[in-house]
Amino acid sequence: MASSSANSSDVLIIGSGAAGLTAALNLADRFKVTVLAKGQLNEGSTAWAQGGIAAVLEPGDTFDSHIEDTMIAGAGLNDRATVEFVVEGAPAAIERLAQLGVPFNMEGDARHLTREGGHSHRRIVHVDDATGWAVQEALQNAAVAHPNITLVPDMVAIDLATSRHEERYSGAGNVWGVYAVNRATGRVELYTARATILATGGAGRTYLFSTAPRGATGDGIAMAWRAGARVSNMEMMQFHPTCLYNLEVKNFLITEAVRGEGGRLLIPDTGYRFMPDFDDRAELAPRDIVARAIDHEIKRLGLDYVHLDISHMGAAFITHHFPTIYEKLLTLGIDMTKEPIPVVPAQHYTCGGVVIDLDGKTDLPGLYAAGECSESGLHGANRLASNSLLECFVFGEAAAKHIAKCWDELPAPPPIRAWDESRVEDSDEEVVIKQNWTEIRRFMWNYVGIVRTTKRLQRAQHRIKLLTEEVNDYYGHFRVTPDLIELRNLLQTADLIVRSALHRHESRGLHYTLDYPETLPVAVDTVLVP
Repeated sequence: MASSSANSSDVLIIGSGAAGLTAALNLADRFKVTVLAKGQLNEGSTAWAQGGIAAVLEPGDTFDSHIEDTMIAGAGLNDRATVEFVVEGAPAAIERLAQLGVPFNMEGDARHLTREGGHSHRRIVHVDDATGWAVQEALQNAAVAHPNITLVPDMVAIDLATSRHEERYSGAGNVWGVYAVNRATGRVELYTARATILATGGAGRTYLFSTAPRGATGDGIAMAWRAGARVSNMEMMQFHPTCLYNLEVKNFLITEAVRGEGGRLLIPDTGYRFMPDFDDRAELAPRDIVARAIDHEIKRLGLDYVHLDISHMGAAFITHHFPTIYEKLLTLGIDMTKEPIPVVPAQHYTCGGVVIDLDGKTDLPGLYAAGECSESGLHGANRLASNSLLECFVFGEAAAKHIAKCWDELPAPPPIRAWDESRVEDSDEEVVIKQNWTEIRRFMWNYVGIVRTTKRLQRAQHRIKLLTEEVNDYYGHFRVTPDLIELRNLLQTADLIVRSALHRHESRGLHYTLDYPETLPVAVDTVLVP
Protein backbone atom coordinates (compact mmCIF):
# COMPACT_ATOMS: atom_id res chain seq x y z
CA MET A 1 0.00 0.00 0.00
CA ALA A 2 1.38 3.38 -0.93
CA SER A 3 0.40 6.40 1.11
CA SER A 4 1.72 9.39 -0.78
CA SER A 5 -0.10 11.52 -3.28
CA ALA A 6 1.94 14.03 -5.23
CA ASN A 7 1.42 17.73 -4.57
CA SER A 8 3.11 19.61 -7.39
CA SER A 9 4.27 23.22 -7.65
CA ASP A 10 6.93 25.14 -9.56
CA VAL A 11 9.22 25.64 -6.57
CA LEU A 12 9.20 23.84 -3.23
CA ILE A 13 10.69 25.49 -0.15
CA ILE A 14 11.33 23.48 3.02
CA GLY A 15 11.34 25.89 5.94
CA SER A 16 9.31 29.01 6.73
CA GLY A 17 11.87 31.29 8.39
CA ALA A 18 13.73 34.29 7.00
CA ALA A 19 15.56 32.37 4.23
CA GLY A 20 12.54 30.36 3.06
CA LEU A 21 10.05 33.23 3.04
CA THR A 22 12.52 35.63 1.40
CA ALA A 23 13.00 33.12 -1.42
CA ALA A 24 9.24 32.55 -1.70
CA LEU A 25 8.44 36.27 -1.95
CA ASN A 26 11.14 36.75 -4.60
CA LEU A 27 9.71 33.92 -6.72
CA ALA A 28 5.96 34.24 -6.26
CA ASP A 29 5.26 36.94 -8.85
CA ARG A 30 6.25 34.45 -11.58
CA PHE A 31 5.90 30.99 -10.06
CA LYS A 32 3.66 28.82 -7.92
CA VAL A 33 5.52 28.27 -4.65
CA THR A 34 4.82 25.79 -1.85
CA VAL A 35 6.41 26.39 1.56
CA LEU A 36 6.48 23.52 4.06
CA ALA A 37 6.88 24.28 7.76
CA LYS A 38 7.78 21.58 10.26
CA GLY A 39 5.46 22.98 12.93
CA GLN A 40 3.70 26.32 13.01
CA LEU A 41 4.93 28.82 10.40
CA ASN A 42 6.69 30.99 13.01
CA GLU A 43 8.31 28.22 15.08
CA GLY A 44 11.77 28.44 13.49
CA SER A 45 14.88 30.26 14.67
CA THR A 46 14.09 33.54 12.88
CA ALA A 47 11.35 34.50 15.34
CA TRP A 48 13.75 33.87 18.24
CA ALA A 49 16.51 36.20 17.04
CA GLN A 50 16.82 38.95 19.65
CA GLY A 51 19.83 40.76 18.25
CA GLY A 52 19.44 42.37 14.86
CA ILE A 53 20.82 42.62 11.35
CA ALA A 54 24.32 43.86 10.59
CA ALA A 55 24.78 46.42 7.81
CA VAL A 56 27.01 49.35 6.97
CA LEU A 57 24.77 52.36 7.64
CA GLU A 58 26.77 54.58 10.00
CA PRO A 59 28.75 57.52 8.61
CA GLY A 60 32.41 56.54 8.69
CA ASP A 61 31.69 52.81 8.56
CA THR A 62 32.69 50.96 5.35
CA PHE A 63 32.01 47.69 3.58
CA ASP A 64 35.72 46.90 3.95
CA SER A 65 35.46 47.26 7.71
CA HIS A 66 32.40 44.95 7.96
CA ILE A 67 34.18 42.44 5.67
CA GLU A 68 37.32 42.60 7.84
CA ASP A 69 35.34 42.12 11.09
CA THR A 70 33.61 39.10 9.56
CA MET A 71 36.92 37.58 8.40
CA ILE A 72 38.57 38.15 11.78
CA ALA A 73 35.66 36.57 13.69
CA GLY A 74 35.69 33.65 11.21
CA ALA A 75 39.40 33.03 11.92
CA GLY A 76 40.25 33.28 8.23
CA LEU A 77 38.17 30.28 7.22
CA ASN A 78 35.61 32.47 5.43
CA ASP A 79 35.40 32.71 1.65
CA ARG A 80 36.21 36.36 0.96
CA ALA A 81 34.06 36.54 -2.20
CA THR A 82 31.03 35.34 -0.22
CA VAL A 83 31.68 37.82 2.60
CA GLU A 84 31.90 40.69 0.10
CA PHE A 85 28.71 39.52 -1.66
CA VAL A 86 26.71 39.41 1.59
CA VAL A 87 28.07 42.58 3.19
CA GLU A 88 27.49 44.60 0.02
CA GLY A 89 23.94 43.25 -0.23
CA ALA A 90 23.06 44.17 3.36
CA PRO A 91 21.80 47.79 3.09
CA ALA A 92 19.43 46.85 0.22
CA ALA A 93 18.12 43.84 2.18
CA ILE A 94 17.30 46.09 5.14
CA GLU A 95 15.56 48.59 2.84
CA ARG A 96 13.31 45.80 1.50
CA LEU A 97 12.42 44.68 5.02
CA ALA A 98 11.51 48.26 5.94
CA GLN A 99 9.25 48.36 2.86
CA LEU A 100 7.57 45.15 4.09
CA GLY A 101 6.81 47.00 7.31
CA VAL A 102 9.55 45.93 9.75
CA PRO A 103 9.46 48.76 12.35
CA PHE A 104 13.20 49.24 12.92
CA ASN A 105 14.09 51.47 15.88
CA MET A 106 14.82 55.03 14.75
CA GLU A 107 16.93 57.83 16.14
CA GLY A 108 15.70 61.02 14.51
CA ASP A 109 15.69 60.39 10.75
CA ALA A 110 18.18 57.52 10.87
CA ARG A 111 17.84 53.93 12.06
CA HIS A 112 19.14 53.35 15.57
CA LEU A 113 22.30 51.21 15.43
CA THR A 114 23.58 49.10 18.29
CA ARG A 115 26.95 47.41 18.61
CA GLU A 116 27.78 43.78 19.32
CA GLY A 117 30.92 41.76 20.05
CA GLY A 118 33.41 41.56 17.16
CA HIS A 119 32.07 44.66 15.36
CA SER A 120 34.33 47.71 15.01
CA HIS A 121 31.33 50.05 14.46
CA ARG A 122 27.72 50.41 15.48
CA ARG A 123 25.96 48.65 12.61
CA ILE A 124 23.15 46.51 14.02
CA VAL A 125 19.65 47.62 13.04
CA HIS A 126 17.06 46.21 15.40
CA VAL A 127 13.49 46.25 16.66
CA ASP A 128 14.05 46.62 20.43
CA ASP A 129 15.46 43.24 21.51
CA ALA A 130 13.06 41.16 19.41
CA THR A 131 14.14 41.84 15.83
CA GLY A 132 13.56 38.31 14.56
CA TRP A 133 9.93 38.31 15.68
CA ALA A 134 9.24 41.54 13.77
CA VAL A 135 11.01 40.21 10.65
CA GLN A 136 9.17 36.87 10.78
CA GLU A 137 5.83 38.66 11.16
CA ALA A 138 6.44 40.99 8.20
CA LEU A 139 7.64 38.20 5.88
CA GLN A 140 4.85 35.86 6.95
CA ASN A 141 2.11 38.46 6.47
CA ALA A 142 3.41 39.20 2.96
CA ALA A 143 3.56 35.47 2.13
CA VAL A 144 0.06 34.78 3.45
CA ALA A 145 -1.27 37.65 1.34
CA HIS A 146 0.37 36.39 -1.88
CA PRO A 147 -1.95 34.28 -4.09
CA ASN A 148 0.95 32.24 -5.55
CA ILE A 149 2.35 31.09 -2.20
CA THR A 150 0.88 28.04 -0.46
CA LEU A 151 2.01 27.72 3.16
CA VAL A 152 1.67 24.23 4.66
CA PRO A 153 2.32 23.89 8.41
CA ASP A 154 2.98 20.66 10.34
CA MET A 155 4.83 18.78 7.59
CA VAL A 156 7.93 16.92 8.77
CA ALA A 157 10.31 16.25 5.87
CA ILE A 158 11.71 12.70 5.81
CA ASP A 159 13.92 12.53 2.74
CA LEU A 160 14.48 14.32 -0.55
CA ALA A 161 12.86 12.70 -3.56
CA THR A 162 15.75 12.14 -5.99
CA SER A 163 16.47 10.35 -9.26
CA ARG A 164 16.57 7.06 -7.40
CA HIS A 165 12.90 7.49 -6.50
CA GLU A 166 11.82 7.91 -10.13
CA GLU A 167 9.42 5.28 -11.44
CA ARG A 168 12.00 4.67 -14.18
CA TYR A 169 15.17 4.77 -12.09
CA SER A 170 17.93 7.10 -13.24
CA GLY A 171 21.30 7.84 -11.66
CA ALA A 172 21.24 11.52 -12.61
CA GLY A 173 21.15 12.76 -9.01
CA ASN A 174 18.37 15.30 -9.55
CA VAL A 175 16.24 16.45 -6.63
CA TRP A 176 12.51 16.48 -7.42
CA GLY A 177 11.01 17.45 -4.06
CA VAL A 178 10.48 15.76 -0.72
CA TYR A 179 8.59 13.05 1.16
CA ALA A 180 7.06 14.50 4.34
CA VAL A 181 4.85 13.15 7.10
CA ASN A 182 1.69 15.11 7.88
CA ARG A 183 1.52 15.56 11.67
CA ALA A 184 -2.28 15.69 11.64
CA THR A 185 -2.88 12.47 9.68
CA GLY A 186 0.39 10.59 10.24
CA ARG A 187 0.47 9.88 6.49
CA VAL A 188 3.44 10.42 4.21
CA GLU A 189 2.87 12.88 1.36
CA LEU A 190 5.02 13.55 -1.70
CA TYR A 191 5.69 17.14 -2.80
CA THR A 192 7.34 17.62 -6.18
CA ALA A 193 8.77 20.69 -7.94
CA ARG A 194 11.29 21.68 -10.59
CA ALA A 195 13.45 23.35 -7.93
CA THR A 196 13.67 22.68 -4.19
CA ILE A 197 15.16 25.09 -1.64
CA LEU A 198 16.33 23.86 1.76
CA ALA A 199 15.77 26.54 4.40
CA THR A 200 15.53 24.16 7.32
CA GLY A 201 17.73 25.92 9.88
CA GLY A 202 20.48 24.48 12.04
CA ALA A 203 21.24 21.46 14.19
CA GLY A 204 21.36 22.97 17.67
CA ARG A 205 19.20 20.32 19.30
CA THR A 206 22.06 17.86 18.91
CA TYR A 207 23.24 19.45 22.19
CA LEU A 208 21.89 19.32 25.74
CA PHE A 209 21.89 23.11 26.21
CA SER A 210 20.83 25.06 23.15
CA THR A 211 19.12 28.34 22.36
CA ALA A 212 17.69 26.79 19.18
CA PRO A 213 13.99 25.99 18.83
CA ARG A 214 12.95 22.39 19.47
CA GLY A 215 12.75 21.67 15.73
CA ALA A 216 16.43 22.47 15.02
CA THR A 217 17.45 18.86 14.47
CA GLY A 218 19.63 19.25 11.37
CA ASP A 219 16.97 17.86 9.02
CA GLY A 220 18.03 19.68 5.85
CA ILE A 221 21.72 18.91 6.38
CA ALA A 222 21.01 15.22 7.03
CA MET A 223 18.60 14.91 4.05
CA ALA A 224 21.03 16.61 1.66
CA TRP A 225 23.89 14.39 2.86
CA ARG A 226 21.81 11.22 2.36
CA ALA A 227 20.86 12.44 -1.12
CA GLY A 228 24.54 12.91 -2.06
CA ALA A 229 25.45 16.55 -1.35
CA ARG A 230 28.69 17.57 0.33
CA VAL A 231 28.66 19.20 3.75
CA SER A 232 31.37 21.43 5.16
CA ASN A 233 32.75 22.75 8.47
CA MET A 234 30.28 20.89 10.67
CA GLU A 235 32.74 21.02 13.57
CA MET A 236 32.17 24.78 13.76
CA MET A 237 29.32 24.89 16.30
CA GLN A 238 28.85 28.28 17.86
CA PHE A 239 28.05 28.46 21.54
CA HIS A 240 26.35 31.61 22.76
CA PRO A 241 28.18 32.75 25.88
CA THR A 242 25.10 33.92 27.77
CA CYS A 243 22.02 31.74 27.99
CA LEU A 244 19.87 32.20 31.11
CA TYR A 245 20.64 29.52 33.71
CA ASN A 246 17.23 28.39 34.91
CA LEU A 247 16.06 24.82 35.42
CA GLU A 248 12.49 25.62 34.35
CA VAL A 249 13.30 27.72 31.26
CA LYS A 250 15.59 25.75 29.01
CA ASN A 251 16.74 28.14 26.32
CA PHE A 252 16.20 31.80 27.02
CA LEU A 253 18.97 33.83 25.44
CA ILE A 254 20.44 36.97 26.95
CA THR A 255 21.41 38.92 23.85
CA GLU A 256 24.98 39.90 23.01
CA ALA A 257 23.84 43.52 23.12
CA VAL A 258 23.66 43.38 26.94
CA ARG A 259 27.46 43.06 26.89
CA GLY A 260 27.66 45.52 23.98
CA GLU A 261 25.89 48.14 26.10
CA GLY A 262 28.10 47.70 29.20
CA GLY A 263 27.18 44.36 30.86
CA ARG A 264 30.00 42.68 32.83
CA LEU A 265 30.70 39.02 33.50
CA LEU A 266 31.38 38.24 37.17
CA ILE A 267 32.20 35.25 39.41
CA PRO A 268 29.05 34.77 41.54
CA ASP A 269 30.43 34.73 45.12
CA THR A 270 33.24 37.23 44.79
CA GLY A 271 31.90 39.54 42.08
CA TYR A 272 35.30 39.29 40.35
CA ARG A 273 35.24 40.48 36.72
CA PHE A 274 37.19 37.78 34.86
CA MET A 275 36.99 38.65 31.13
CA PRO A 276 39.95 41.10 31.15
CA ASP A 277 42.12 38.11 32.23
CA PHE A 278 41.30 36.37 28.94
CA ASP A 279 41.16 39.12 26.32
CA ASP A 280 41.93 42.85 26.03
CA ARG A 281 38.44 43.40 24.57
CA ALA A 282 36.97 41.91 27.76
CA GLU A 283 33.21 41.34 27.37
CA LEU A 284 33.32 42.60 23.77
CA ALA A 285 35.59 39.78 22.58
CA PRO A 286 34.08 37.46 19.93
CA ARG A 287 31.66 34.80 21.14
CA ASP A 288 34.04 31.84 20.97
CA ILE A 289 36.50 33.54 23.32
CA VAL A 290 33.81 34.64 25.79
CA ALA A 291 32.15 31.19 25.77
CA ARG A 292 35.49 29.43 26.40
CA ALA A 293 36.33 31.83 29.23
CA ILE A 294 32.99 31.19 30.96
CA ASP A 295 33.34 27.43 30.38
CA HIS A 296 36.87 27.60 31.88
CA GLU A 297 35.72 29.45 35.01
CA ILE A 298 32.69 27.17 35.51
CA LYS A 299 34.86 24.03 35.27
CA ARG A 300 37.73 25.48 37.30
CA LEU A 301 35.55 26.62 40.20
CA GLY A 302 32.85 23.92 39.96
CA LEU A 303 30.13 26.53 39.34
CA ASP A 304 26.71 26.03 37.77
CA TYR A 305 26.79 29.48 36.14
CA VAL A 306 28.46 32.92 36.14
CA HIS A 307 26.80 36.31 36.56
CA LEU A 308 26.09 38.89 33.85
CA ASP A 309 25.53 42.28 35.46
CA ILE A 310 24.31 45.48 33.78
CA SER A 311 22.53 46.95 36.83
CA HIS A 312 25.16 49.74 37.09
CA MET A 313 23.74 51.28 33.87
CA GLY A 314 20.53 52.31 35.66
CA ALA A 315 16.90 51.20 35.42
CA ALA A 316 15.74 53.69 32.75
CA PHE A 317 18.55 52.70 30.37
CA ILE A 318 17.95 48.96 30.88
CA THR A 319 14.16 48.97 30.47
CA HIS A 320 14.49 51.18 27.38
CA HIS A 321 17.11 48.98 25.67
CA PHE A 322 15.99 45.52 26.79
CA PRO A 323 12.24 45.57 27.42
CA THR A 324 11.61 41.94 26.38
CA ILE A 325 14.43 40.49 28.45
CA TYR A 326 13.58 42.70 31.45
CA GLU A 327 9.91 41.58 31.42
CA LYS A 328 10.78 37.90 30.95
CA LEU A 329 13.32 37.90 33.80
CA LEU A 330 10.84 39.63 36.15
CA THR A 331 8.44 36.70 35.68
CA LEU A 332 11.30 34.46 36.91
CA GLY A 333 12.00 36.63 39.95
CA ILE A 334 15.11 38.37 38.56
CA ASP A 335 15.21 42.17 38.37
CA MET A 336 18.10 42.95 36.00
CA THR A 337 17.99 46.64 36.96
CA LYS A 338 19.07 45.68 40.52
CA GLU A 339 20.81 42.29 40.37
CA PRO A 340 22.96 40.13 38.09
CA ILE A 341 21.61 37.46 35.72
CA PRO A 342 22.85 33.85 36.07
CA VAL A 343 24.15 32.67 32.67
CA VAL A 344 25.80 29.63 31.03
CA PRO A 345 27.03 29.06 27.46
CA ALA A 346 24.65 27.13 25.19
CA GLN A 347 24.82 25.86 21.61
CA HIS A 348 23.57 28.71 19.47
CA TYR A 349 24.40 28.49 15.78
CA THR A 350 25.47 25.90 13.21
CA CYS A 351 28.22 27.55 11.14
CA GLY A 352 28.71 24.51 8.88
CA GLY A 353 26.17 22.90 6.58
CA VAL A 354 25.34 21.96 3.00
CA VAL A 355 27.92 23.38 0.58
CA ILE A 356 26.45 26.10 -1.68
CA ASP A 357 27.78 28.64 -4.18
CA LEU A 358 26.87 32.32 -4.54
CA ASP A 359 23.60 31.34 -6.27
CA GLY A 360 22.59 29.12 -3.35
CA LYS A 361 23.12 26.01 -5.54
CA THR A 362 24.14 22.73 -3.89
CA ASP A 363 25.97 19.86 -5.63
CA LEU A 364 22.66 18.27 -6.65
CA PRO A 365 20.76 19.52 -9.73
CA GLY A 366 17.49 21.17 -8.70
CA LEU A 367 18.50 21.59 -5.04
CA TYR A 368 19.31 24.95 -3.43
CA ALA A 369 19.95 25.90 0.19
CA ALA A 370 19.95 29.14 2.19
CA GLY A 371 20.37 30.23 5.79
CA GLU A 372 21.65 28.21 8.72
CA CYS A 373 21.46 24.80 7.01
CA SER A 374 23.96 25.94 4.36
CA GLU A 375 27.70 26.57 4.29
CA SER A 376 28.21 29.51 1.95
CA GLY A 377 31.63 30.58 3.19
CA LEU A 378 30.23 33.61 5.03
CA HIS A 379 30.84 32.58 8.64
CA GLY A 380 34.07 30.59 8.43
CA ALA A 381 35.14 29.24 11.81
CA ASN A 382 32.85 31.52 13.84
CA ARG A 383 29.82 33.63 12.92
CA LEU A 384 30.02 37.35 13.59
CA ALA A 385 27.03 38.59 15.61
CA SER A 386 23.98 39.61 13.54
CA ASN A 387 25.33 38.25 10.24
CA SER A 388 22.93 35.28 10.38
CA LEU A 389 19.60 36.93 9.52
CA LEU A 390 21.52 38.88 6.91
CA GLU A 391 22.70 35.65 5.24
CA CYS A 392 19.08 34.44 5.07
CA PHE A 393 17.91 37.51 3.12
CA VAL A 394 20.87 37.66 0.75
CA PHE A 395 20.93 33.94 -0.11
CA GLY A 396 17.14 33.52 -0.09
CA GLU A 397 17.08 36.17 -2.80
CA ALA A 398 20.13 34.77 -4.63
CA ALA A 399 18.57 31.29 -4.91
CA ALA A 400 15.29 32.80 -6.14
CA LYS A 401 17.11 34.88 -8.77
CA HIS A 402 19.06 31.88 -10.07
CA ILE A 403 15.92 29.72 -10.32
CA ALA A 404 14.12 32.47 -12.23
CA LYS A 405 17.09 33.06 -14.53
CA CYS A 406 17.58 29.35 -15.36
CA TRP A 407 13.93 28.34 -15.32
CA ASP A 408 13.86 27.04 -18.89
CA GLU A 409 16.80 24.72 -18.18
CA LEU A 410 15.11 23.12 -15.16
CA PRO A 411 13.31 19.94 -16.26
CA ALA A 412 9.83 19.11 -15.00
CA PRO A 413 9.74 16.26 -12.44
CA PRO A 414 9.21 12.77 -13.91
CA PRO A 415 6.77 10.37 -12.22
CA ILE A 416 8.08 9.65 -8.69
CA ARG A 417 7.32 6.49 -6.74
CA ALA A 418 4.91 6.87 -3.82
CA TRP A 419 6.17 6.21 -0.29
CA ASP A 420 6.07 2.52 0.49
CA GLU A 421 5.16 1.46 3.99
CA SER A 422 3.76 -1.95 3.17
CA ARG A 423 6.32 -3.78 5.30
CA VAL A 424 6.28 -1.70 8.48
CA GLU A 425 4.12 -1.61 11.60
CA ASP A 426 3.36 0.88 14.35
CA SER A 427 6.10 1.20 16.94
CA ASP A 428 5.66 -0.67 20.20
CA GLU A 429 8.48 1.15 22.01
CA GLU A 430 8.38 4.96 21.82
CA VAL A 431 10.63 5.05 24.91
CA VAL A 432 13.56 3.95 22.70
CA ILE A 433 13.37 7.27 20.83
CA LYS A 434 13.30 9.38 23.98
CA GLN A 435 16.19 7.46 25.56
CA ASN A 436 18.40 7.74 22.45
CA TRP A 437 17.59 11.43 21.95
CA THR A 438 18.65 12.22 25.55
CA GLU A 439 21.81 10.14 25.24
CA ILE A 440 22.94 11.90 22.03
CA ARG A 441 22.43 15.36 23.47
CA ARG A 442 24.28 14.51 26.67
CA PHE A 443 27.39 12.95 25.10
CA MET A 444 27.55 15.68 22.43
CA TRP A 445 27.53 18.30 25.21
CA ASN A 446 30.18 16.50 27.28
CA TYR A 447 32.46 15.21 24.50
CA VAL A 448 31.92 17.54 21.52
CA GLY A 449 31.27 20.81 23.33
CA ILE A 450 33.18 24.06 23.74
CA VAL A 451 36.51 22.38 24.58
CA ARG A 452 37.37 19.07 22.87
CA THR A 453 40.00 16.33 22.95
CA THR A 454 40.65 13.50 20.50
CA LYS A 455 39.78 10.95 23.19
CA ARG A 456 36.42 12.62 23.91
CA LEU A 457 35.63 12.80 20.19
CA GLN A 458 36.45 9.10 19.76
CA ARG A 459 34.16 8.23 22.67
CA ALA A 460 31.36 10.17 21.00
CA GLN A 461 32.06 8.42 17.69
CA HIS A 462 31.85 5.01 19.35
CA ARG A 463 28.44 5.87 20.88
CA ILE A 464 27.19 7.18 17.53
CA LYS A 465 28.13 3.93 15.81
CA LEU A 466 26.17 1.82 18.31
CA LEU A 467 23.14 4.11 18.21
CA THR A 468 23.14 4.24 14.40
CA GLU A 469 22.76 0.46 14.18
CA GLU A 470 19.90 0.59 16.67
CA VAL A 471 18.10 3.51 14.99
CA ASN A 472 18.50 2.09 11.46
CA ASP A 473 17.04 -1.21 12.60
CA TYR A 474 14.15 0.63 14.25
CA TYR A 475 13.60 2.85 11.19
CA GLY A 476 13.42 -0.20 8.92
CA HIS A 477 10.71 -1.92 10.94
CA PHE A 478 8.36 0.79 12.18
CA ARG A 479 6.14 3.42 10.61
CA VAL A 480 7.82 6.85 10.55
CA THR A 481 6.78 9.41 13.14
CA PRO A 482 8.04 12.99 13.55
CA ASP A 483 10.09 11.93 16.60
CA LEU A 484 11.73 9.05 14.75
CA ILE A 485 12.58 11.27 11.77
CA GLU A 486 14.18 13.83 14.09
CA LEU A 487 16.15 11.19 15.97
CA ARG A 488 17.53 9.78 12.70
CA ASN A 489 18.56 13.28 11.58
CA LEU A 490 20.09 14.19 14.96
CA LEU A 491 22.22 11.09 14.85
CA GLN A 492 23.29 11.73 11.25
CA THR A 493 24.19 15.32 12.13
CA ALA A 494 26.08 14.29 15.27
CA ASP A 495 28.10 11.88 13.13
CA LEU A 496 28.97 14.65 10.64
CA ILE A 497 30.02 16.99 13.49
CA VAL A 498 32.27 14.39 15.14
CA ARG A 499 33.84 13.25 11.86
CA SER A 500 34.62 16.85 10.95
CA ALA A 501 36.04 17.60 14.40
CA LEU A 502 38.33 14.55 14.29
CA HIS A 503 39.51 15.61 10.85
CA ARG A 504 40.70 19.07 11.97
CA HIS A 505 44.13 18.84 13.61
CA GLU A 506 44.29 22.42 14.90
CA SER A 507 42.32 24.85 17.03
CA ARG A 508 40.57 27.50 14.96
CA GLY A 509 37.59 29.67 15.85
CA LEU A 510 34.87 27.53 17.39
CA HIS A 511 36.83 24.29 17.14
CA TYR A 512 39.07 24.25 20.19
CA THR A 513 40.93 21.03 21.04
CA LEU A 514 43.45 20.52 23.82
CA ASP A 515 45.36 18.03 21.64
CA TYR A 516 46.02 20.58 18.87
CA PRO A 517 45.99 24.02 20.56
CA GLU A 518 47.92 25.75 17.74
CA THR A 519 46.30 27.30 14.66
CA LEU A 520 47.82 26.12 11.37
CA PRO A 521 49.22 28.78 8.98
CA VAL A 522 46.65 28.07 6.24
CA ALA A 523 42.89 27.85 6.81
CA VAL A 524 41.31 24.85 5.04
CA ASP A 525 37.62 23.92 4.98
CA THR A 526 36.63 20.51 6.30
CA VAL A 527 34.60 19.07 3.41
CA LEU A 528 32.88 15.69 3.80
CA VAL A 529 31.92 13.87 0.59
CA PRO A 530 29.09 11.28 0.76
